[in-house]
Amino acid sequence: MSSEGGRGQATLFFLHSGEHPTLPHAELRAVLEAERLPFEVLEELCQLTRLACPEELAGSVAQRVAARAAFTRTCCLELLSCPAEREEVLRAAREVPFWSYLRPGQAFRVRVKRVRSYSRELSTLELEKELGAAVLQAVPGLKVNLRHPQVELLGVLTEERFFLGLKLSEVPPGPFVARRPSRRPFFHPAAMMPKLARCMVNLARARPGELVFDPFCGTGSILMEAALIGCRAVGADISTRMAFGCLLNARYLGAEPEGVLVADALSTPIRRADRVVTDPPYGRSATTAGRQAKELYKTFLALLPELLPKGHIACLAAPSTLELSQMAREAGLRPLEAHYYFVHADLTRELAVLAVA
Repeated sequence: MSSEGGRGQATLFFLHSGEHPTLPHAELRAVLEAERLPFEVLEELCQLTRLACPEELAGSVAQRVAARAAFTRTCCLELLSCPAEREEVLRAAREVPFWSYLRPGQAFRVRVKRVRSYSRELSTLELEKELGAAVLQAVPGLKVNLRHPQVELLGVLTEERFFLGLKLSEVPPGPFVARRPSRRPFFHPAAMMPKLARCMVNLARARPGELVFDPFCGTGSILMEAALIGCRAVGADISTRMAFGCLLNARYLGAEPEGVLVADALSTPIRRADRVVTDPPYGRSATTAGRQAKELYKTFLALLPELLPKGHIACLAAPSTLELSQMAREAGLRPLEAHYYFVHADLTRELAVLAVA
């Protein structure tokens, strides 16, 4: 059984989507920092993060991550951690005090998920059956219900390790699918997918009630995701058509920002914000209004110290060929992290998280 975290500490693990190798881990850390929840990262494995937090805050951590994260699927209270070997798993399961978490009469189920192709020699179906039998032996009177359980135990196989946890929360994919650009009333091919937009808002450590500004708001993906987690959102776009489309989309999804301006981002009337989250145009699907993309980015980066208080964070996207983090250093900003997101054969985005020095 896992013992990391010490007395008074709970060990949680988060199962992530496989859409990106680093963004899910980074987004999880950012959400917890934004929510001012104490935690210590124990391990970052393929599609799984383990962390320790105070026992009394485990539920809050699970619920806040579920409310905000885009690239996390499930949060579990870790019950065991061991090598991904059948006998080791069953031995460890016999030592888990399941009676502390489950009560006679409850309906439960065990699910085991394999990350990628790890531990192919183990049958997830057989593990589910054997672990379910171990739980029933430990807590007589439990009921198995595979469709509508009151309690779910989730096992994860990754990097030749096995983890079993009590599910505390999960992130339903449906709302993100419903907000895809193709399902909004105003569509543009350059529109950002809602998961990536939400992740960028989270990487900026945006907190409910703070003002998030997107000076290149386009169809509104970033503004809507900021509004949906309780931020005050304000956008601007040089195109009247795009600004109108942004408002149309936001009203349709019930995530209307405080305002959308028709304005040039390089001379915006917005003078102060708590966070800046934006995906400036670079001349492929969205106009740069006659400017060279590199000069547009350089000029905008130089404006960030005027828009944000010292120590506050911005998250920007750019084609990786522009070397956004290096441009930010030259502008006197402090790059905190960078992630590279493949879009298609001709475009990889750099997501840069920048602090005002």
